Amino acid sequence: MRPDLPVRVAGGLAAAAVALLAFWLGGWPLGLALALALVLMGAEWSRLTLERTDARAIARVTLPAVGAVLLLTWLLGLDRPPLSTPTVIEAMLVVALAVGWIISRNFDRKLAPLGASIYLGVPALCILWLRDQPEGFALVLWLVAIVAAADSFAYFVGSTLGGPRLAPRISPGKTWSGLIGGVAGAALVGGAAAWLLHWTVPAAAALAAMLALVSQAGDLFESWMKRRAGVKDSGALIPGHGGLLDRLDGYLFAVPVLTVILALQEVPR
Repeated sequence: MRPDLPVRVAGGLAAAAVALLAFWLGGWPLGLALALALVLMGAEWSRLTLERTDARAIARVTLPAVGAVLLLTWLLGLDRPPLSTPTVIEAMLVVALAVGWIISRNFDRKLAPLGASIYLGVPALCILWLRDQPEGFALVLWLVAIVAAADSFAYFVGSTLGGPRLAPRISPGKTWSGLIGGVAGAALVGGAAAWLLHWTVPAAAALAAMLALVSQAGDLFESWMKRRAGVKDSGALIPGHGGLLDRLDGYLFAVPVLTVILALQEVPR
């Protein structure tokens, strides 16, 4: 057992408790919590992309995303229909094009604010949309459970079995056995928790497995960003876990994908 495991567990539970309270309350408490999280993650993003953590740099990369989150929180609180499914789909298409453009520019520093708006802001907006669904709290709980399961099973299976490295140049500690274990664990948890959303077990398990793969891709992306910046952790906010980006990297990829899938299925409002 790793010597820092108790600290990791305690830090993870504390962070999870705060997040779940915000998700349960929804509305403005959730919007303000997301805005605060964006500022904290923006500081970490600024460190990784600009090698700066001063207030001006943080403001540059977070103001657009924070403004969008607060605006959407206000709109969802109005006595009118929230964002329509076509609006969500169109927004995701724009995001996909923007991501391609940023990658083609090799993350030039001038694009750091746009990168933060996409990498951090879009998942925050998607969380607001998911929480606003008829079974929004249960939906968020289900997503949190499967991504956490993917991380936990990947860690324990990979540590136990070892084997070929998944991406040795990006994250030498990750193995193919860990990836397979993480996907299988997420499928088991997702299927077992299907009752939360009144889904069939096979459908929930299949979706959980897919989202587990996506979340692991998010983990690898953040590992690549840290290796590019020459740092071990994105920050030191959560004891035993590093920064918020270290803890939420999988969710930043999985949340938008789940949003698009549900939007395409025309979730009843």
